[in-house]
Amino acid sequence: MDKISTYDYLLQHQVKPSVQRLAVMDYLRKHKTHPTADDIYVHLLKEIPTLSKTTVYNTLRLLVEHGAARMLTIDERNVCFDAMVEPHAHFFCTTCGRVYDLPTDEVSVAQVDSLPGGHKVAEVDLYYRGTCGHCLGADLKN
Repeated sequence: MDKISTYDYLLQHQVKPSVQRLAVMDYLRKHKTHPTADDIYVHLLKEIPTLSKTTVYNTLRLLVEHGAARMLTIDERNVCFDAMVEPHAHFFCTTCGRVYDLPTDEVSVAQVDSLPGGHKVAEVDLYYRGTCGHCLGADLKN
């Protein structure tokens, strides 16, 4: 994904590039921290003072609808976003709240088209919950 420009990436996903859409998508591509809409808004407001929170939410919704980003609901309190749309798993640290990507070569993300009972699979989300290595390291030092 990083090999093409954000402008071309939006065009590939049939999203008409605008200053705001480019800024939101570029932020997602550069910050692989699974930011919330509020995180994105606060950061981009410094660069685009006229940006509204509604524009950020609408842009994220549009990016998700066009497959340019994914919406993650790992934590019941927050919805975060991910620019990596290829199959992969996530690890949610219940201590610090950070979300980590787990590449498919490290975890198996099932690729199934259908399930017993005639169910058709549209997508698979795999989430792990626990304590991240950073927090475990901090616990060991205390």
